[in-house]
Amino acid sequence: MKTPPSPLMLRLTRFVVGDQSLHKQLLLWLVLPQLVLWLAAAFVTYNVAARYANRAIDASLSQSTRSLARQIKPVGSGLLIDFPKAAIDIMDADPDDRVYYMASTPPGQYILGSSSKLPPPPLNGPPRLGEPYFYDAVVDRMPIRVAALYLAYGDAKSRQLILVQSARGRARRDELARSILGDTVLPLSGLILLMTMIVWAGIRAGLAPLARMRALVEDRAPNDLAPLRIEAAPQELRSLARALNDLLAAVHESVAAQRRFVNDAAHQLRTPLAGLKSQTELALGENVDAAQQQRLERVHESAVRSAHLVNQLLSLARAEPESALAQHSSRVDLREMAREVTAEWVPKALQASIDLGLDDAGDDARPVVVQGHPLLIREALQNLIDNAIRYAGPSSEVTVGVWRDGAFGVVQVADTGPGIPPDLHRAVFERFVRATHEGSGCGLGLAIVKSIAERHAGQVSLSSLAPHGLQVRIALPLVR
Repeated sequence: MKTPPSPLMLRLTRFVVGDQSLHKQLLLWLVLPQLVLWLAAAFVTYNVAARYANRAIDASLSQSTRSLARQIKPVGSGLLIDFPKAAIDIMDADPDDRVYYMASTPPGQYILGSSSKLPPPPLNGPPRLGEPYFYDAVVDRMPIRVAALYLAYGDAKSRQLILVQSARGRARRDELARSILGDTVLPLSGLILLMTMIVWAGIRAGLAPLARMRALVEDRAPNDLAPLRIEAAPQELRSLARALNDLLAAVHESVAAQRRFVNDAAHQLRTPLAGLKSQTELALGENVDAAQQQRLERVHESAVRSAHLVNQLLSLARAEPESALAQHSSRVDLREMAREVTAEWVPKALQASIDLGLDDAGDDARPVVVQGHPLLIREALQNLIDNAIRYAGPSSEVTVGVWRDGAFGVVQVADTGPGIPPDLHRAVFERFVRATHEGSGCGLGLAIVKSIAERHAGQVSLSSLAPHGLQVRIALPLVR
């Protein structure tokens, strides 16, 4: 069963994953340049399309201007203009793409042409004869493209210039440029979208080892400080895993040092405490006055409590992950173990005026087999029965039950004592937390039970009984 991650594991997870998604950051940094390049490509494409459209229109205007110029012929001292009316009607046929024409001599003095006067071309020197000029202008609030051609007529003494101009609105040019832009940008957009999808797939594949590493950290038990195992991972991730493993190793060494100190201290205290307990029992058996008797009883009570504390500390040390892994794991029949442990504790229950019984049959008498460490599971059950006998009080009933519940085997110890307030049900699983100051307990029994249950991928829970009493339940995975 999954246990909540410890603060150390949460810090490691935040370190590995970060507050922001790497997928989003990488995708953003890869898509933004593509978007900028797409906009730049669209701008360049539009300008290229407009330039090529201008070339096509300029070629058409150049041809129209030269055709118009051929209709103007010098005759004597004048000009003969042969411009058919049908041609004028054709040039004015399309109101959306109007065609303008104009002839003037000297340049700027209107001879013939459209009703709108066309502006002359910008010149930086004398005009070049027979070579067309192309430029943009505005006539009647309409942007147009103009082609202008300078021609000379007359002899050397009476030589004069004539300016022939033709123009066309830029609507067709802009439409052609937009058409070219659309035909170019749409395939380019599809390619960019396809590239974005490929980049996204590449990002997910590249960060998959990081996700696996995150899963390794998140799924760990709070006390699991074993090294992270990342196989076939990129070099950068292996370096990160080595750094995290160094950190876990340092934390493990610190915890192990503290655990060794507790174990050594507990072992060293067992012998003198046992001797003290024996000496006080012998002294209590002798005839002494009442004052000394009372003092000896207090010393004996303190020795018993201290011995119990040392034994609980040793049991807690055996329930730690490293100690549990070092012990032999085998199949355990919870039903059979409950019978044995309950029988062992009957004398102590009778001494405390407690009615201790076993209810393990029910409707299903099949064995309840789990995989685990027999000594640890026995230790957990003994702690539950011991707690019930210690705190239930005289004339109470303690019942041990075993049954199957789906994929779990359940061991339950219920008593009819005063119970534990509901607001303390979670707190009593912490070390050295007691729900009452009565009795000689030290606040480690339920902490040991919880640690053993977690080592076996199980869980432990408390619930109150009506009208009074408490039941503690351990659920361990059954062997399939």
